[in-house]
Parts: sequence; structure tokens; C-alpha cells
Amino acid sequence: MNNPNFYLYLLVMTGVTYLVRMLPLVLVKRKIENRFLVSFLYYIPYAVLSAMTIPACFYATGHMLSALCGVAVALFLALRGKKLLPVAVGATVGVFLAEVVMRFFL
Repeated sequence: MNNPNFYLYLLVMTGVTYLVRMLPLVLVKRKIENRFLVSFLYYIPYAVLSAMTIPACFYATGHMLSALCGVAVALFLALRGKKLLPVAVGATVGVFLAEVVMRFFL
């Protein structure tokens, strides 16, 4: 908070965040009926979440190999229809086991 422009920056960020959330509600009054646009908007949250999460998965561990093991376990469990908690726990156990095995061999 030593920066004299701190509150100005905070005010600008607040305004931008508010506008991004408020403008679609104000500008779009009727239901969106374009099938392409509806399907595009439907997949936006998944695409953004994937773009933020996947790169972080590969740099969250000590080695790239253990990260690949965790991602592989998560993908396997997710494709088998498991819910979020078992997938997260499985990926964590996969990374842990890979790190333990790698200590002995690398």
C-alpha cells in the first residue's frame, strides 16, 4: 500500500469487473436463440477453466514425470465417470506414488 496510486488501481479494477458482469445483462434484453451462439456460450466456462488448470497441473510438482502421472490418473478416472473428489484424490495419490518411485530410481 506504499504506492500512492493503489486506491486508483483498485477503483479501476472494480469498475472493469463490474462492467464485464453488468453489460451483458443490460445490453441483451431477450433470450438468445442463435444455436451457434448458445452452444458457444455454453462451453466458455469449461474452456476457461481448462486453460487455467491444465498448465498449472504440469508445474505444481517437483518433476514433469510425476505431473504427467497425476494428469494420466485424473484423466483415466474422469473418463470412467468418477466424480470430482475421487478424481482429485486419485491424481494426488498418483503424483505422490510417482514422486516416491522416482526418488529411488532418479
